[in-house]
Amino acid sequence: MAHQLFVISGRARAPLSGWNIIAWWEWRRIPYNLFVGTAGFASGCLILISAVATESITGEAVGLPDPPIFAIFGIVAYAVLANVCYTGGWVVELLSRRIWGDRAEAFGEIAFTLGTVASILLTLAPGLLIVLVGICVLIFR
Repeated sequence: MAHQLFVISGRARAPLSGWNIIAWWEWRRIPYNLFVGTAGFASGCLILISAVATESITGEAVGLPDPPIFAIFGIVAYAVLANVCYTGGWVVELLSRRIWGDRAEAFGEIAFTLGTVASILLTLAPGLLIVLVGICVLIFR
């Protein structure tokens, strides 16, 4: 996955206009959403597995909101906020190029790669945390 991310984040070294920078970022929004969405799906599966396991043993589904429909609202809100933050990438790149000029040339590639990795890890965190809590509940019940 890291190699794919590096290939996606590459950019020609020609001077870019503001519109070219925005277009570069927007062409990568779909792969970004696929990577983060896949991590979200994995996190959701971990939460469901933990909930089923803890409910069958303790009678309480650890990790599921009450009522469960709130999970859908949380997923939608998270997706919207992730894309707002993604948009911040090209906004900050435009600002950095205005302030630092050519010295900010690699900013976009670095910000995209690190931002995507951080988004994936942040998206996986709830699932891993709920599994850990579920294990603790099962051990110490």
